[in-house]
Amino acid sequence: MNKIYNPKRESWSEVLKRPTQTVADIEATVNTIFEEVQKEGDSILSKYTQKFDDATLDSFLVTDSEIEEAQNLVSEELKASIKLAKGNIERFHSAQKTERIEVETSIGVKCWQEKRPIQKVGLYIPGGTAPLFSTILMLAAPANIAGCKEIVLCTPPNSEGKINPAILYTAALCGVTQIFKVGGIQAIAGMTFGTESIPQVYKIFGPGNQYVTVAKQIATKHGIAIDMPAGPSELLVVADETAEAAFVASDLLSQAEHGTDSQVILVTTSKTMIDDVENEIGNQIEELPRKEIAQIAISNSKLIYVENDQTAIDLINEYGPEHYIVCVENEDFYIDNTFNAGSVFIGNYTPESAGDYASGTNHTLPTNGYAKQYSGVNLDSFMKSMTFQKISKEGIQEIGNAIEIMAEAEGLQAHKNAVTLRLKSLKSLK
Repeated sequence: MNKIYNPKRESWSEVLKRPTQTVADIEATVNTIFEEVQKEGDSILSKYTQKFDDATLDSFLVTDSEIEEAQNLVSEELKASIKLAKGNIERFHSAQKTERIEVETSIGVKCWQEKRPIQKVGLYIPGGTAPLFSTILMLAAPANIAGCKEIVLCTPPNSEGKINPAILYTAALCGVTQIFKVGGIQAIAGMTFGTESIPQVYKIFGPGNQYVTVAKQIATKHGIAIDMPAGPSELLVVADETAEAAFVASDLLSQAEHGTDSQVILVTTSKTMIDDVENEIGNQIEELPRKEIAQIAISNSKLIYVENDQTAIDLINEYGPEHYIVCVENEDFYIDNTFNAGSVFIGNYTPESAGDYASGTNHTLPTNGYAKQYSGVNLDSFMKSMTFQKISKEGIQEIGNAIEIMAEAEGLQAHKNAVTLRLKSLKSLK
């Protein structure tokens, strides 16, 4: 790993640089596939599924018999674990429900806000080297709680045209309405425009590689909302001498094994901790089945020493990590002063893996510094806030004159007239 001691503030942007390509590097490819899918639909999905996944399919839609078969292939032990996680996720997200807010802003002027579900949502679930069935829990469970009517899921097939059984089992358990064997850019394009097989959706959720992330951003140019730019995974751990080096190393490796473009960072006020964590990583990585992936990610990662807590928190806020573990004696200082992070894990016994799977919080989080302005997925991600108002005769007389004056000042005579006519009609009734 790259060890860095007391980096100067003017160098932080370079020190904290992510190992990702820019949108410009990928955008041309994405635009080409989007244009093809928009014009030719399913035939283009077939073309790229064959090219990228080496799969030839008669149909993209997963059948009921395939789902039944998958349920028999998932062990009872894994089913029980998935159900436990689902329960915690549902409890945490159900608690995020809010009641209707109603206010009488002036006499006779009643305003209220209610939340309504987004009717059609699309979920993208990565397959490839790690079939992330846990992401289905994080997306489909709150979508159901919100009341979304159509929950469409796209995930890449293997070369035999099959989907990992755990993905199909979890999707059925969580109430996904349709599952399609399509991955990558073409899946995002399919949900953006709709094809002969895949329905168009209103909002797309889910993480993916850099190509999927850019595809989601391009989808917004075509009137589709997205959860956030969620790309390659990342983790920052802040630790002092009270942290367990073995635990810290295990957390860093847990993110490094996601993909070669993942990034992990240790920020510490202890030089001893840097050496201890480096040694632990060297030992633990040898036991990992995904050792080669983790090694490449580790080569892009950093062990950073700074002299005090204030410098550490400034650097952390500048980075804006997706996942953020706090293992320090003065944890309140770090928690109270952290403003840019996707999800925070506190203490030696709170691994990031808990949030990935079963604690109840959502693991679909902003990456690449977007934690500075985006929230992670939550119940409100699947809902819209709608405002309502009802004005009585007394109410329009209470605020009508102010509306007339303001509309006239902006030169919008029709706006003024809409109020004036009503006020005149009320005067004539007196």
